[in-house]
Amino acid sequence: MNTHPNTLLQGVAAPLPYSNLDTDQIMPKQFLRIIDKAGLDRGLLYDLRFDPAGAPRPGFVLNREPYRRPAFLVAGPNFGCGSSREHAVWGLQQFGVRAIIAPSFGEIFYANAMNNGLLLIRLPDAQVQALLDQVSQPQSCALEIDVLAGQVRAADGVRYDFSLSPRHRGMVAEGLDMVAATLRQLPEIARFEAAHRQRHPWLQDAAAGVRARLDQRSEGVA
Repeated sequence: MNTHPNTLLQGVAAPLPYSNLDTDQIMPKQFLRIIDKAGLDRGLLYDLRFDPAGAPRPGFVLNREPYRRPAFLVAGPNFGCGSSREHAVWGLQQFGVRAIIAPSFGEIFYANAMNNGLLLIRLPDAQVQALLDQVSQPQSCALEIDVLAGQVRAADGVRYDFSLSPRHRGMVAEGLDMVAATLRQLPEIARFEAAHRQRHPWLQDAAAGVRARLDQRSEGVA
């Protein structure tokens, strides 16, 4: 029995055949003036989705069926380059995107995405182009991604193999972000702290001791 529901992902893939689509385009700056993550899906690819008057651009793929809320994106090289805004990842996830397939990704974007549980799959240029050609046809835009097997399965039956680090594979399969993955190691962290304190007892509460002495001095001066 599969206890991890995120090991087999299925859904519609939307084609985004743009090179160097940067994080400023993925999540424009006007949507960063928030104190939480709510509502970032409204800003996703805003200038591509809407004209200056705020009306949907009918020719853009995410404004057309069946691509309005895709589970996957098939994109051009260097996706997510530019600034390090994590909001780009959060907006993609809020929009419903669970995985992005491209020949390459911006380095910081890749780390942000995988640490938040957004699956990024790197495939050779020729394979990405074949997928772009296929998902551009509404009748063949469905994909299946087997996370544990490391395979993208297209509607025509072709399978594309991809690799992930064991850590990232496990995080995606179990639906964990970096914080949740770290919290699962709390027993190991507690054991390390206990052993470290035993080996170096003079370091225990050292910062608090220094602060107390500084406070005493400042009181004496006053």
